[in-house]
Amino acid sequence: MIRVGLVGVTGYTGMELARLLTGHPNMKLTAATSRTEAGKRLGDLYPFLNGLPGADVILIEPEPELIAKECDLAFLAVPHTAATEMAAALVERGLKVVDLSADFRIHDASVYEAWYKVEHTQKQLLPEAVYGLPELYADRVASADIVANPGCYPTSSILGLYPALSRGLISPDDIVIDSKSGTTGSGRKPKVGSLFCEVYDTFKAYGLGTHRHTPEIEQELSLIAKRPVTLSFNTHLVPMNRGILSTIYTKLTDPKTTIDDVHKVYEAAYANARWVRVLPAGKLPETRYVRGSMFCDLGLVVDPRTGRLIIVSAIDNICRGASGQALANANLMCGLPVEEGLDAAPLLP
Repeated sequence: MIRVGLVGVTGYTGMELARLLTGHPNMKLTAATSRTEAGKRLGDLYPFLNGLPGADVILIEPEPELIAKECDLAFLAVPHTAATEMAAALVERGLKVVDLSADFRIHDASVYEAWYKVEHTQKQLLPEAVYGLPELYADRVASADIVANPGCYPTSSILGLYPALSRGLISPDDIVIDSKSGTTGSGRKPKVGSLFCEVYDTFKAYGLGTHRHTPEIEQELSLIAKRPVTLSFNTHLVPMNRGILSTIYTKLTDPKTTIDDVHKVYEAAYANARWVRVLPAGKLPETRYVRGSMFCDLGLVVDPRTGRLIIVSAIDNICRGASGQALANANLMCGLPVEEGLDAAPLLP
C-alpha cells in the first residue's frame, strides 16, 4: 500500500482528493495537514468521510519531517508560492510530489515571476518538474519525482487544441479561447466576489488579458506547434458549482477541410485516451455530463463561411482540472494504471 500525504486539506482540491482517495485500492491517506485545523480528526472536518478510509487521520502542521515519516508521496493542494519550499523539502527527503499549484508549471522562471509577481525560490527544480497532462506526457510523468499538475482552464484548452494544432489543421495565430467556470474555481476562502448573492443570477467576465493561466497555455501550445504561440484567453464566472466550458475559435489552414476530416484527426489522436470523448458531429458538450469525473468531452464545428474550426471542451474543474488529474499523475509515478481509483461515472443530476 502506497502511503500518501495531503498538504492543504481544507480547500476544494484537498477535499476532492480526500474523497477520491477513499476508493483507491493501492493508496492510503496517512497524513493530512492544515495550520488552522491541526489536531482535528479529518472525519470531523469532513463528515462525508465518516465510515470511509482516511476519516480517522488527525490533521498535523505542514512540517516536512512529519510528512516524510508517514508518506511515500505527497499532494500539495496549496496556493501558488506556498508549495515552492515544501516541494523542495519533500523531494530532498525522497518523496514523490504532485504539486497542484502553479509554482512548477512554467518552465521559464522569469515568465512565472512576471505573471505571478513573486520571485521563484526553487529555480533548480524547474527542469525536473514534468507538466502532468497524462494524454501528452504519461511516459515522462512515470519517471518523475515532481509533477506540476496542470491548471483547470489549461487542461480544457490544451486537450481541445492538441490534435488540430499538432496535425496542422489550424493556424497557430489568431486563437481565441473563451472559457466559463463554476465558482469553485475561485477557491474555498470566503471573499465577497464568490458569495452566493454575488454570483447567483448573474454572469460576468474577469481577468481579461491578464489571467495567470495564459502563459501556461501558451507554453504548452508552443511546444505542440513547434513555434511561439500567442493567443487571446478570456475567462468568465457562471453561477454553478463545478465545471468548465471552453469555446475555442481557430482558423483552418485549408478552407476545404470538412468536419469529417477534423473528426478523423481527433479520433486518431485520442484513440487510446480513456478520458477524452470526441462527440459525434452535431453534438456539443455540457458540463453536467462530466461533473465529478475525469472526462473531457469535445465538440467540433467547422464553419465554412468564416473558415473556422470551433472546438468546445467541457471538464469538471475540480476533478479533471485538479484533484482527479493529480491522482492520475500519482498513479503513473507509482507504476500503477493511470485510471486506478478514477473510473467513476459523472455525477448526475
